[in-house]
This record gives sequence, C-alpha cells and structure tokens, in this order.
Amino acid sequence: MISEEKTLSGTGDPFVGDRSSQESLTDWEGLGRTRPIEGNWHRAWRRFRANRVALLSLIVLIGIFLFAILAPLVSHFTGFTYYTNHLADKLSKPRENGFILGSDGNGRDILTRLAYGGRVSLLVAGLATASLIVLGGVIGSVSGYFGGMVDSVLMRAADVLLSIPVLVLLILVSSFFHPAPWGLALLIAVVSWPGISRLVRGEVISLKNREFIEASRVIGASNSRIILRHLMPNVIPIIIVWASLAIPSLILTEATLSYLGLGVQAPQPSWGNMLQEAKQFVRQSWTFVFLPGFMIFVTALCAYLVGLGLRDALDPRLNN
Repeated sequence: MISEEKTLSGTGDPFVGDRSSQESLTDWEGLGRTRPIEGNWHRAWRRFRANRVALLSLIVLIGIFLFAILAPLVSHFTGFTYYTNHLADKLSKPRENGFILGSDGNGRDILTRLAYGGRVSLLVAGLATASLIVLGGVIGSVSGYFGGMVDSVLMRAADVLLSIPVLVLLILVSSFFHPAPWGLALLIAVVSWPGISRLVRGEVISLKNREFIEASRVIGASNSRIILRHLMPNVIPIIIVWASLAIPSLILTEATLSYLGLGVQAPQPSWGNMLQEAKQFVRQSWTFVFLPGFMIFVTALCAYLVGLGLRDALDPRLNN
C-alpha cells in the first residue's frame, strides 16, 4: 500500500506529495484536492471582480478619467476650444451649429468644456486625496506610535479642526483669495486631515505592540524605519478604502466652492463653475444645466460604489 502511495505522490513520504503537484491542484470538491494558497491582493481582486456593481462602476470611472485626460483630443475632434466665444451661436441646442452637446451662454462648446472641466475637478479631488493621505498618514502614525505628549498635542489640534465645519472654513479662507486648482486641493487637505489621521492612529496603536514590531526594535531598527517599513504597509488597505470613499465628497466640495464662485475661476472650466454659469439659463437651455450636474453625479456615485467594493474586498473577516 505504501509503495502505491509513493508512486502517486512522487516522494518517499507516503503522506506528503510533490510540491509542484500541490501548487497545481485546484479546488475540486469530492476529489480530495486542495486550493493553492492565495495572496491577500489576489484574493481581494477576486472578491472585487465578483462584485458586478463595483466592477461596472470602476469601468465607468476609468472612462470618465480617460475623457478628462484626453481633453485636447476632444477639443481637436469638436473643432472648438474651451475658452473661445461664439456669441452668435450662444445657447445652441445639441447638434446645432456644429456643437455636439450644444453651447453655453457665451457660445462655447459644452462637450469641450466638460472634458477640460473634468480635468480640473478630478485634479483637485485627486491631489487633495493624495495630500490628505500624506499629511493625515504622517500625523496619525506619529501620534499613534509615540503616544504621550505628542499624541495629546496632535489630537487636540485635530479636535479643534473637527469642531469647525469644513465647508464654512473653506468658504472663509477662499473669500480672501481665489486659489488655483492645486492651491484649492492643498487648502482642502490642510483643513480636512483629522479624519484620516484618527483612522491611521487607531490602527497604529493596535499594531505597535505586536511581535514583529518588538522584533524590529530588538534588532535596532529606528523609529522612522519601523513606521515607514513595518507599520505603514499594514495600514495601506485601510487608507485605500478611506481614499476611495473620500473622493466623492472631495469632488462635491470642489463643485460647491466653484459653484459659489470661491473655487476655480473662469475662464478655466470646472464642473462646479459650469453649473454656476448655467443657472441663469435654465429656462433657455436645460442641457446646459443638466450635463455638468450629471457628470458630477455619475463620477461621485461610481467612486462611492468602487469604494464600497474595495471595502468588502479588503475586509479580513471575509478571508474564510
């Protein structure tokens, strides 16, 4: 009996099979075979693909990003720039006077301005998210790792910012000067970092006394190395989920400020200031009002659904 098992397993141990044959096995029920061990990211991607709503939202979101990135090609295709006025053709209806989606109150092509406006809105949201991750991640990790007086000072500063409504603070600052898109993104990050910092701080506190961190201290690793090489990689899944869920609110924040005339200024288009320009023409051209709002709605909704999909895919409680 043992000799037969040796032949089947390809090894001298009747209870251990070949490593190469074990890695090639698939999960066939009833045949006694086992599934190869999956990596965490491969498992998360498999779960995310199984979520059809999140996958479809990701495809739509990629399409919107490509539409914004390829704005010069859109301008070349339409034959219009986002800033040239054609007053004789203002408020043209879709497919009228050569305008595919119509023209605005100054005779500018709406499709071209949507593409360039998407560039600005997505740039502000993306840059604000990246700045928030860096600023909030550093503050949260330092606060959670060192504790004591450092933690108290940083978290009290976070409490002060959390006690002030972010939108009101942004309106107050923007009323003194009109920032460029990158300046607006940094301004949003400066007043919005407490949320992500508290999230990172809580995760670092739960990790800093684990065995692998203690081992790093024993072999002489510096505090900065422990934070950057051992703690932050374990916080990345939480940061990814937070960022994907924060992008919709950042898009809406930029649109709100631009709609109020405190964000991106004309003639540079953004979806928010396009809405602000369109409000006086709602009776003459409903498409002029609908299209920027629809782009904001679809982008924010798809980003939110992708965030929910990532949250479920990266949830360690679903590992089994």
